[in-house]
Amino acid sequence: MNRDLTVGKPERVLWRFCLPLFGSIIFQQLYNIADSLVAGKFIGENALAAVGNSYEITLIFIAFAFGCNMGCSVVVSSFFGAKDHARLKTAVSTAMISSAAICAVLMAAGLIFGRGLLALIRTPAQLMADSALYLKIYVWGLPFVFFYNISTGIFSAMGDSRTPFFFLAASSIANIAMDVLFVTVLHMQVAGVAWATFLCQGVSCALALAAVFLRLRKLPGDGKFSYFNVSIFRRLMRIAIPSMLQQSFISVGNIVIQSAINGFGEAVVAGYAAGVKLNNLVITSFTTLCNGISNYTAQNLGAGKTERIRGGFYAGVKIVWMLSLPLTLLYCFAGAPLIRFFINEPTATAVDTGVTFLRILSPFYFVISAKLVSDGILRGAGMMKRFMIATFTDLILRVALALILSKTSLGATGIWCAWPVGWCTATVLSLWFFFFEKKFRRGRTAG
Repeated sequence: MNRDLTVGKPERVLWRFCLPLFGSIIFQQLYNIADSLVAGKFIGENALAAVGNSYEITLIFIAFAFGCNMGCSVVVSSFFGAKDHARLKTAVSTAMISSAAICAVLMAAGLIFGRGLLALIRTPAQLMADSALYLKIYVWGLPFVFFYNISTGIFSAMGDSRTPFFFLAASSIANIAMDVLFVTVLHMQVAGVAWATFLCQGVSCALALAAVFLRLRKLPGDGKFSYFNVSIFRRLMRIAIPSMLQQSFISVGNIVIQSAINGFGEAVVAGYAAGVKLNNLVITSFTTLCNGISNYTAQNLGAGKTERIRGGFYAGVKIVWMLSLPLTLLYCFAGAPLIRFFINEPTATAVDTGVTFLRILSPFYFVISAKLVSDGILRGAGMMKRFMIATFTDLILRVALALILSKTSLGATGIWCAWPVGWCTATVLSLWFFFFEKKFRRGRTAG
């Protein structure tokens, strides 16, 4: 069901819109975690390390899909808020064509240079074969990743966060079942984990696309629209390219950090692979919720209701902080059993690595979540230069400090300490940009 985010109290509107998003996040993370969980529990510690090692490279591809998602979502949101359905349909078609071209280039690059990237990050020899196989199968499934992301972006733009939830719930449950089937019954090892994800993503993508086209046909209007519009393409790219750069450079930074971690041995790599999955669950949750705030911002700006933006910020912070508290407590006090959950017969080093990682990062979830809310508003308003400044400040600090501190007596623990420094500095910048932007200071929040 389409929902107008330009009417009603901001907190109530965002709660109703974001609650299904949070449900989608849970199932999306089940999708991501299932591969590592099955690999670690049913194959072994090295399989977990191999999947985790490849995961850092797959995040680069996901970054481009995410950028296409955000470009489409923000532009479609503004047209939906303005009730301009003809241009909305043109934006959807333009986004689909653009995404297909980007996906084709990435697939070629992944298939040609995938193994070289794994070698570049110093993948241990005993992990190379499984890492390369997992990555190759993942690359063949990139069209599913791209078009599913575009579809969910369109639903979110029209205020519908429930439909993506239903698709993800069914697909994630099926992915877990197929992971177990392919690994434990068919004995396909790491290849089974990859093929299970490939098949489930394909089905969910096809269903999501079909639902999108049905939804667009029901929109009022005379149906006159262009399949590709250069002006709208430029608008899409103004949002998409910075979002792609943000996510891809973060992924590149993570790959650089992964290369430093690989130097500490397989046990540390396995512990980090489990810990970073749990951390990414939280960060992805916050990011997805804040993508919803981008839709809220774009719809209200499209409708000319600028005064509602600040109320949306406070409502968003309240939501993410309510999530931060239990997650911080969980990771600080129950980190060890969570790490063991990923690894069958883990070494003490692997468990200690994952626990230390979580205990250092989790208290700062309150900080990074506030930044992501502010980022969501900046992106929804098209203020991409400021958005990029805050993002790259975080990235540069984290990567530089990780490389420096990994060479000190702190060892791998020094790498984990780089996260909070980058997060805190970037949060100050993002909040500064939001609070001192004149357009967000006009009037009082409308109910």
